[in-house]
Amino acid sequence: MKHSYYEANARQRLAGLLDADSFRELLPPSERATSPHLPLLDAPVAFDDGVVVGVGRLEGRTVFAAAQEGAFMGGAVGEVHGAKLTGLFERAIDERPDAVLLLLESGGVRLHEANAGLIAVSETMRALLDARVAGIAVVGLVGSSVGCFGGMGLVAACCDTIVMSEEGRLGMSGPEVIETKHGVEEFDARDRALVWRTTGGKHRYLLGDAQAIVDDDLAAFRRAACAALDRRRPLTLDAMLAEQAVLTARLRRFGSLRDALDIWRELGVAAPDALPLLDRDAFVAATANVDRGTTS
Repeated sequence: MKHSYYEANARQRLAGLLDADSFRELLPPSERATSPHLPLLDAPVAFDDGVVVGVGRLEGRTVFAAAQEGAFMGGAVGEVHGAKLTGLFERAIDERPDAVLLLLESGGVRLHEANAGLIAVSETMRALLDARVAGIAVVGLVGSSVGCFGGMGLVAACCDTIVMSEEGRLGMSGPEVIETKHGVEEFDARDRALVWRTTGGKHRYLLGDAQAIVDDDLAAFRRAACAALDRRRPLTLDAMLAEQAVLTARLRRFGSLRDALDIWRELGVAAPDALPLLDRDAFVAATANVDRGTTS
């Protein structure tokens, strides 16, 4: 029986991904680590501040894990939320687990704590990169209803590996933000087909932003996370310059195109209009010969 990753909450996702009864939460709700800013605005608090962090095992291997909870303020990052993520990476550098898993579900920085949230995201990114330099693989999982946007979209881009489902969404600016800033003519946030083919898992996989695409199933995410434990991208100046060159070439190649369908045609997909209707296996088969994210 399949169990939906999309419909699960943060703790259910951790329970489905990690070995049974292996997870030990750090700073659990009993510690009452709540935001100091929200009560000043008469806003509700959560005793875990919207993120669960801790230590567990995956196929017997030690991993650190963080799961954001989209049901609390859309998984948005505030001071305490970000401090928990940063502290997890700093502890990982000391204790050297096999990997850090990030179960990403966030609309970005919490507007109630704008400056503190922005600083928290930057500190999380620095700690993540420090962990990668120390040889610890960082695996991001995206498949929830909120998606992964804003500052956490940048954090995701820093991971060694990104695993997505078709239902997952990943980007910098969310659809509503783009529409608010530039108008519905630029991006209609109510057009669900447009939103998913622009920010969804299939598009991110075809562009090479996600290294694996899986079914909306906790077991499928677990298998992909296991496969990614030893996948590490070199974090050197040359590697970073090479990635920048890929992004520059991508803009040159696709910058004038208006729709993901046009990008898929440019990539050589035989029937791009059919891709949104294909299940995961049929999609992978149909795009097996596509040169994902190439610069040619």
